[in-house]
Amino acid sequence: MTTFSLNVPNFGTTLAENSYGKLVQVCQSAEAAGFDRVLVTDHVVMGSDNSAYTWSAFPTEPDANWLEPLTVLAFVAGQTKTIRLGTGIVIAALRGGAVLAKTAATLDLLSGGRLDLGVGTGWQEREYAAVGMDFGKRGPLLDDALAVCRALWSSAPASIDTPRLKFDDVYCAPRPSAGIPIWVSGSLSKAVVRRVATWGDGWIPIMGAADDDLREGIDVIGKAMAELGRDPAELQVRGRLTVVRGTDGSIDLPATMLGAEQLLESGATDVLVALAAVDPDPDAAMEEFGELVSAFATVTR
Repeated sequence: MTTFSLNVPNFGTTLAENSYGKLVQVCQSAEAAGFDRVLVTDHVVMGSDNSAYTWSAFPTEPDANWLEPLTVLAFVAGQTKTIRLGTGIVIAALRGGAVLAKTAATLDLLSGGRLDLGVGTGWQEREYAAVGMDFGKRGPLLDDALAVCRALWSSAPASIDTPRLKFDDVYCAPRPSAGIPIWVSGSLSKAVVRRVATWGDGWIPIMGAADDDLREGIDVIGKAMAELGRDPAELQVRGRLTVVRGTDGSIDLPATMLGAEQLLESGATDVLVALAAVDPDPDAAMEEFGELVSAFATVTR
């Protein structure tokens, strides 16, 4: 199934400053227009030095609001009905696997099974220091968090035994009746490939990934999934859509949808567009939602 997702900023001054009604309005408008999913993202704390963020200019100042993503999605869940609710990403290790499993399962239950849990390691050492964790071990810590989530969601009682964590005979309810899809973010390092193949329902390529990167990743991850006895055809893959504008500044829908076609041809199953890319003004962006979704539907027929 091909889906169309909207990235909604839960940080900075556009939607997350003082009045949050506009954030909910954007999500409700996305649902009404036919988007399949809204996504928010994560930082627990911010340091003043963001030089480790290498993909683009960092989107906000370190002292700006950054709303906790699972709390935001719970808020949005109560004011929407059908649109899926995702993190793209949450820095899973910072919360610990058991707390994350409980929070995600609760949100999934309250939303009627609409949660997609996107996870990653993050890039900021200060966030790990703030919770007393070793940034150098962020990969294994994420693996532990995912192992705990899967165990607590699928078994009652559950047990875990890793080099860093061990427990047995524990219960964690509610347990998701249909499971919670896990989307794993990262490059094509051996650790990320193994992580996606082991735990992931979906792969979120690193920011800036080109169409060829998607094709390579799908091939490499698919082989790793097959080695584990999983069906590579079940892997979901996210591609980031570039919004093309004409000389008058308006969205060039044919050119933009050509990019969507290319993402789908490269193997993407979910096409993500950022709210700010549609228009920096949320009100103006919402006016574009209907035409964007309609144009995307013609690509996927």
